[in-house]
Amino acid sequence: MDKDQEFVEYVVKALVDTPDAVKANRTIDERGVLITLDVDAKDMGMIIGREGATAKAIRTLLRVVGAKNNARVNLKINEPEGSQRGERRDERRDERKDSQKSIDDVVNDINV
Repeated sequence: MDKDQEFVEYVVKALVDTPDAVKANRTIDERGVLITLDVDAKDMGMIIGREGATAKAIRTLLRVVGAKNNARVNLKINEPEGSQRGERRDERRDERKDSQKSIDDVVNDINV
């Protein structure tokens, strides 16, 4: 196993609840090395992170590992079957909308 693929598997397995489901495949083409990552659907949020911060950090570190080995390395995270990423995003938006009150509502609450 190559260092870049080994690095991705090590980091991701440390982050997820189902490390046995983590699979990283390595391919090489004219654009460089591509690590394709598969994780359990329940662990997808842990890998992506809030606003993609965790995935971005993993990609940054992976580029450093690649640069050390004179290779351009990219990471593709496959969305697993059964992922509910879109639904969660909509639920949060609805919760925020419900929690926001108009100025009139706040004034009326104070006057009661």
